[in-house]
Amino acid sequence: MVLAAATAVVYLVFWMLERRSQPPSSDLPRGPVGPDDDDDFLRELDRRRRHDS
Repeated sequence: MVLAAATAVVYLVFWMLERRSQPPSSDLPRGPVGPDDDDDFLRELDRRRRHDS
């Protein structure tokens, strides 16, 4: 039982250290953005739709 708890603690420590060394996901380059994922595109589309109506 003590061995299992110690193993879990060691695993969590190394997991946290590994996560710290990785850059935040927001800094990673994103792939191509589709029009439905692009906030600027959707904002402009909504503006045009409101203007034409």
